Amino acid sequence: MFIHKIHDKVDGKTYFDWFVLAFLAGSVNAGGYLACHRFVSHVTGFATIGGVAIEKRDWIEAAGTLAIPLYFLLGAMLSAYFTEKKLAAKVHGERYAPVMWIVAFLLGVVALGGALGYFGSFGGPPNIKHNFILLACLCGACGLQNAAITSGSGATIRTTHMTGLTTDLGLGLIRAEIHHLSEEHRREERLANALRFGTIFFFICGSVCAAFVFARWQYRGFCLPMLIALYAAWVARRSEAKLIAAILPGKS
Repeated sequence: MFIHKIHDKVDGKTYFDWFVLAFLAGSVNAGGYLACHRFVSHVTGFATIGGVAIEKRDWIEAAGTLAIPLYFLLGAMLSAYFTEKKLAAKVHGERYAPVMWIVAFLLGVVALGGALGYFGSFGGPPNIKHNFILLACLCGACGLQNAAITSGSGATIRTTHMTGLTTDLGLGLIRAEIHHLSEEHRREERLANALRFGTIFFFICGSVCAAFVFARWQYRGFCLPMLIALYAAWVARRSEAKLIAAILPGKS
């Protein structure tokens, strides 16, 4: 699920798991937007809103909004603690499963806290005072997941925001047809483009499905991406256990 690059030849199960992560990200982004009118994986958007708030001299809104991307950063740093640090130290152990357990926990906090009324009315007017913890949890979850898949794929795959991936797809579509590539490289580029397109498609599918779920269940709808995160943690744990067993026979 995590330890593959975009040009690697992998089985259908790995593609499915990649697309599941994109579906998860799309559902979280849709839920955040419907709950408080913010795209939670979109750091650029928070910077823009913060800038507008400064012009309006709404200092509380500006400070709160500009602080939210720090939680995306903290999520990415925590993810790196489990992935990059262990990799650099050549420590054999679980790296990606703990990240997804934390993602699931944060989404569970949002679902429970929202159901208990801690985040105000679902879909109410945006208010950083009411939405700060909600946005912090969702941005942190996105940062965790995005850093994990970025680390494992050698920075060739993203799942929580589509701008870079769409750029890569545009470049890849031309690169595969115009450049004087060998047949093998052309085949690899086309395969990578299919993966990019599939990731974008399943991100959209996650947003669409989540919109129906959140319309009915409101904050409790975050249980959907939470369950997907638990599935991702389970898959990562199984694959990492097999890898450890192969490297260190008798241990798992």
